[in-house]
Amino acid sequence: MKNDTITIGTRSSKLALWQAQYVAKRLREQHAGLAVAIRRMTTKGDKILDAPLAKIGGKGLFTKELEDAMLAGEIDLAVHSLKDMPTEVPAGLTICAVTAREDPGDAVVSPRYRTLRNLPQGAKVGTSSLRRRAQLLHARPDLDIRDLRGNVNTRLAKLDSERFDAIILAVAGLKRLGFADRITEILPKSTILPAVGQGALAIEARADDAAAAGWVAFLHDAQTAACARAERAFLARVEGGCQVPVGVYATPCAAGLHVEAVIASLDGARLYRAAMEGAAETAEELGRGLADRLLDDGGLAILHEIGLLLERR
Repeated sequence: MKNDTITIGTRSSKLALWQAQYVAKRLREQHAGLAVAIRRMTTKGDKILDAPLAKIGGKGLFTKELEDAMLAGEIDLAVHSLKDMPTEVPAGLTICAVTAREDPGDAVVSPRYRTLRNLPQGAKVGTSSLRRRAQLLHARPDLDIRDLRGNVNTRLAKLDSERFDAIILAVAGLKRLGFADRITEILPKSTILPAVGQGALAIEARADDAAAAGWVAFLHDAQTAACARAERAFLARVEGGCQVPVGVYATPCAAGLHVEAVIASLDGARLYRAAMEGAAETAEELGRGLADRLLDDGGLAILHEIGLLLERR
């Protein structure tokens, strides 16, 4: 923190800016007189738009540049979509707050057909996520899934310009950017499980910066954080990221947490799904235990196959 100003680093996309501005607004409201600045940055994931995320590979596609700036003392906080964060946080940094979750679901945007069920045979559907692709093909093996990159506004524009019958986007992003009216169906979790942390924001700071962590402590939602710990532990166990078709979703229940997850083949033909429940204090153990169950059921073979496939592309 320099000159009594706390500086938030963010990507430059409209959604990332909304997220940073939301945190800045809440900080100013909570701490009268606090000066908050926003610094826009560009990440590797923002620069490479002509290739599928699975082909780019690597971890931290949307976070590394922000984290490097934080370690260098150029910014005090970084605001991320939690789903974009690798399961391993770099040494010297920490996730100091996880916000209450917006709807974590996936949305169909299809002005003509409206729902997944109503799409015609062989319909052209756009998504940049292997997780969505695999689960969609499991439900509808006839679909023609095409890669769709870009920010939310760009993808909505491509719905018409590239003649997609439907595109799939995160509900949270659409709502935050004022596009809730574009949602024609929110897909049930029985059809498609979300990405780890989808719908929640993560606020990252230097591990030794107690002041910055203190400023944002009021934004931390313990219930969402517990769910996120279970989901991130699952993902860490299967060593997945954007390039692996796994979904996992934790919710509060009478026992503490209910965690459900899926590992699917790229073509959706094989899909392994299971759930576990336990105390919220054992969130990480629940996530790892569920991962082990799915890996033993057949998920490990799928992940090995996917690794070979991606290497050959």
